Amino acid sequence: MNDSAGRHGSTARRSWDLGDDPAQILAGARRALFVMVGVLALLWVIQIANWADHYNLTLHYGIRGRDVASLPDIITAPFLHFSWAHIEGNSGPLFIFGFLAAYRGVARFAWVSAVVVLVSGLAAWFSEGSHTVGAGASGVVFGYFGYIMVRGFFDRHPIDMLVGAVMALCFAYQFTVLLPHAGIGWQAHIGGLVGGVAAGWIFRDRKARAVAGTAGTASTSGGKPGKAVSPATGTFGGDRADLHKQLDDLGL
Repeated sequence: MNDSAGRHGSTARRSWDLGDDPAQILAGARRALFVMVGVLALLWVIQIANWADHYNLTLHYGIRGRDVASLPDIITAPFLHFSWAHIEGNSGPLFIFGFLAAYRGVARFAWVSAVVVLVSGLAAWFSEGSHTVGAGASGVVFGYFGYIMVRGFFDRHPIDMLVGAVMALCFAYQFTVLLPHAGIGWQAHIGGLVGGVAAGWIFRDRKARAVAGTAGTASTSGGKPGKAVSPATGTFGGDRADLHKQLDDLGL
């Protein structure tokens, strides 16, 4: 029996990532800061133009429920608001959640944003009344919120799990907006939350588990690839190792 193989098998099972590079985290945080400042600047520039045009942009490019011609508006609606109070209420949470969602990687953040906008917008389009117009970034806010809460679990990253738990506790009152309220696009909120959770699973980090899975292979005394060795029992357990790897690939 190769003793080093047992140690490798132990390493493969420990797929939780605790080793953050401070320089890398700072670089990611800097990029996330620039991205979110740019996003907020764009929203406020659009808001000024929208206000000057008596909010006709919102009326023309907001989401109209079950109107096929309004389907493209699921892309434009998150950039539009109905009033100064509306955009002020969304700007703070959008910046906080967007920054936390983006600091691990801007490219990944862009894909997460696309899923959140799509799912949130479709939820509003399918469920809102045909004579109403939906707009605002609150669906995206809930999407980033949901993504932050589950990202640490799917990525096997305790630090992100802690961040998600803290955000969930600090902003638990936001869940009241998921209930039906007159004049509030709660359908988009629920859709955004579902989209954020789905994005956390779709774009989970597969690299660490793939590396851990290859490290868990052992070799026989003849130098040929063998089955993984259980560190607890010292027995060959290829089927069980394959099962663990499949569960890891599914994010479980």
